[in-house]
Amino acid sequence: MLTAIHSRAQSARNHSFAIVASRYNGRYVDAMVRSAKAELRRAGAKVEIVRVPGAYEIPLLAVRLARLASENLPGAEAGFSAVICLGVILRGETVHAAHIGEAVSRALMEIQLKFEIPVIHEVLLLENEAQARARCLGHKHNRGTEAAQTAMEMAKLMKAIRSRLPARPRSP
Repeated sequence: MLTAIHSRAQSARNHSFAIVASRYNGRYVDAMVRSAKAELRRAGAKVEIVRVPGAYEIPLLAVRLARLASENLPGAEAGFSAVICLGVILRGETVHAAHIGEAVSRALMEIQLKFEIPVIHEVLLLENEAQARARCLGHKHNRGTEAAQTAMEMAKLMKAIRSRLPARPRSP
């Protein structure tokens, strides 16, 4: 059952977010990107969007952005507070979609644990286009909006926790 989105007034003025989004199933992904971007901008955040061909390619860009953010390497202006991953995988007649969905889920979880940066997973594995319309095209249940809200909340939590912990040396 879908839960309606509750608008939360948040401020993210000192935060920058990366959105990695697939072009495949573009109608649905584009709607999530627009919603996520609008939610982040409404909160005063900086947003950078990177597009990849499909869902399977999302983790490669996500890991690169997470590495840049965690190490403050050149190319990450001030580092990202979180990486938001958006995609839509529609099941077909074979198990291919399930394999893609599992691989992407596992990779995104590993990235956030390795680099200690929130990686928001909204790469949706859906049964059909009706589910995609309900989760991506509407304002009441848009997963892009939810991803942005989650990213902002996690960025604030991570910042609060980092301020309490002593710095630790980074491993190569």
